[in-house]
Amino acid sequence: MSFETDDQSSVPCISLHNFEERRAEIIEQLMDASTRIGFFTLANHGISVKQIQDAFELSQEFFALPDDVKAKTPLNGKNMGWEKGAQIRPSTGTADQKESMQLQFARMEGMWPSDDDITDFRARAEAFMDAVQQLSVKVMECFAEGLGLPLSTFTEGTVDPGVGDSQSTLRLLHYHSVEGKEFGDSFWRAGSHADFDVLTMLFQRDGEGGLEVCPGREVVGDFGHGNTWKNVEARSDRIVCNIGDQLMRWSDDRLKSTFHRVRLPKQGEPKGPRYSIAFFNQARSDIVIQGPGKKYAPITGAEFIKQALERNKLGIAARSLAQPQIKEAEVTAPSTAVTVN
Repeated sequence: MSFETDDQSSVPCISLHNFEERRAEIIEQLMDASTRIGFFTLANHGISVKQIQDAFELSQEFFALPDDVKAKTPLNGKNMGWEKGAQIRPSTGTADQKESMQLQFARMEGMWPSDDDITDFRARAEAFMDAVQQLSVKVMECFAEGLGLPLSTFTEGTVDPGVGDSQSTLRLLHYHSVEGKEFGDSFWRAGSHADFDVLTMLFQRDGEGGLEVCPGREVVGDFGHGNTWKNVEARSDRIVCNIGDQLMRWSDDRLKSTFHRVRLPKQGEPKGPRYSIAFFNQARSDIVIQGPGKKYAPITGAEFIKQALERNKLGIAARSLAQPQIKEAEVTAPSTAVTVN
């Protein structure tokens, strides 16, 4: 099966200009993209160029710190903190060639980098998180309206009203330079996966590409193997969005959580570092997820994440076979940690 010749497989760009006047048109475009493909990009979205640039500067400042400084806030069991080479995809059995810092709105006591290491890290990060969440609310309300559900279904289900049960996560991502290295076929900057959240919003920088999508959850095998993958252009003026498994379940599978990956640079492409920033809108811990048609049994946001982590561990165990070795490798040995999304 191949999507290469399917003219419905391209990732559409949806402009949010004149949002209120065009609301019905935008909802129609969002529903079309999300029921067919599961991916779309947003233009004229209202988050300023400066806000995005500042977030990337903060990310670069953090990842430029020595590992022992970053390790002051290590990845914990609540999906917060810094990891390096710790995310192993069940689709590959190998660690993603990256490091990341995961931040949340709640339960972050002791997990924020110190002002002694990066001035105002928390204030700068939270300002960007707030801006992305505000945009997410507009999009999630459109999905609720498009599905014929109460307007607050997904916003009340994800945005913490002050009780401290938010699971939404901002992930700063740094994919390592691959200059002078060769990798086997099983290695990826991010192996094939579908996100576990409601809605992902991804920020990229011009020219730092590699993101590929297998549209529509019409895949061969558990991890999208055996299909033609479509490139998603890296543009700083657009936000790449995709439906997550929580929203697919919440919509009784009408909206598609799609497999995607980040490949290593090909011959002739830049092999330097790649930075991206992802915001994962997650269902709150105690919110019950169930679609209007009750296709699936009800499940809380906390239990959904717990089950997703367990599936990842089982998938990794099932693929615990010998992997090709990295040549000229100065790549961090993977740990056994498993992270969400």
